[in-house]
Formats: sequence, structure tokens, C-alpha cells
Amino acid sequence: MKWTINQLQKYRDKNLQLDESVDVSDIKELDKQIRDASPMHITGRADISSSKITFHLHINGKLILPCSRTLVDVEYPIDINTIETFLLNAEFEDPYAENSYSVEGDVIDLLPVIKENILIEIPIQVFCDDTDSEDAAPQSGKDWEVLTEEDQKKKVDPRLAKLANFFDNENNKS
Repeated sequence: MKWTINQLQKYRDKNLQLDESVDVSDIKELDKQIRDASPMHITGRADISSSKITFHLHINGKLILPCSRTLVDVEYPIDINTIETFLLNAEFEDPYAENSYSVEGDVIDLLPVIKENILIEIPIQVFCDDTDSEDAAPQSGKDWEVLTEEDQKKKVDPRLAKLANFFDNENNKS
């Protein structure tokens, strides 16, 4: 997904349609949390003028990330819509424009921008649905176990168990 500005200027009065799969497997080197990445399917269009080129992109694919609780592989879907603008003249740069880049040289490469959008989309925590997997981290051990929110609501701290009937005893005394 790399073009020279001259190649793109040929599409100035027409829309350049994008429909391509790109390999982003080297994104694992940028974020050690990513275990694997499928090829990303990129669709969209480019609006080209004399001063800027605006890409309307839809990025679709999957990442393999570790489960935050059990460390097993979790397939995380990527589905991003973004608008990226490349300014051809730095003097026309809008300081308030988001997702805008100044073009250095005469080549526009979308791959670093695509990787950046994927990295931003990765959540802080990912959880797998199956906690009984053989590859999963243990859910209990000597004197400990992982509790769900439901278990935690039902279970009374043994140190506070005697206080559970405190108000019942007060009502019986009066």
C-alpha cells in the first residue's frame, strides 16, 4: 500500500478504490502482547486534491492476544473505520486536524498508518470464554481460587460471618 504522489495524482478527478489484503505479521515486534496477526483486509477510497490526499479506510482482520486471566490465546477481531489525511504541502498544515500526516519525499506508505490504528485498537485486557482449557492458567490452588463476581456476592468473608446476624440479635433483645 505504497504509492508515489505522481501515481496518485492520476486519480485526482476520480476516486481511487482500495480493496487489498496486507500482511501485518511484523506488528508482533512493535507490541510483544500480540501473539499472531491475520492478514488485514483493507477497503475504502482515496480523495485526491492538489494539496492533500484523504484515505477513507476500513480495516478488518484478527489478532491473537493472551487472555488476561488464563494466558490462553484469544482471537480478537479488528474492525476499524478511519480517515487519514496526507498533506502534500507542509505550509497548508492544519494544527487542529486529526489523523493528518505531512508527506516527506514523494512516497505515501499506508502500512505504518494501518499498523498504528491496529495498535491503538488493542484493549488493555482480553478474556477468553473457555476457562477450563488445558492450556489455561490454574483457577485454584492451595488456599486460593479465582472467584467470579457472582461467587463473590454470595460468599461472606469468614472474618465477618458473625456480624451477618448482628441486627437480628439486636431486634431479639428489645
